[in-house]
Amino acid sequence: MNDTVKGFNAAYKSLQVNAAKLRNQEDLDIDSLVPIVEESAAAYRVCKERIAAVRSALEQHLKEGEPPEGKSA
Repeated sequence: MNDTVKGFNAAYKSLQVNAAKLRNQEDLDIDSLVPIVEESAAAYRVCKERIAAVRSALEQHLKEGEPPEGKSA
């Protein structure tokens, strides 16, 4: 995978697949680690950015639903 992964679900799936690859390796293949780490880092960035965007949108939405300071609902 590379930075063309745009969606959270695809990035999360990539992280799951890579974790399973590493977990199931009987013999550690150092040569395969670099691409797996790079792919996972890119996927992690996508997931982190999407979660931050959702958190920000949720916080904004919740602020819009609150009464102005000093006034009760």
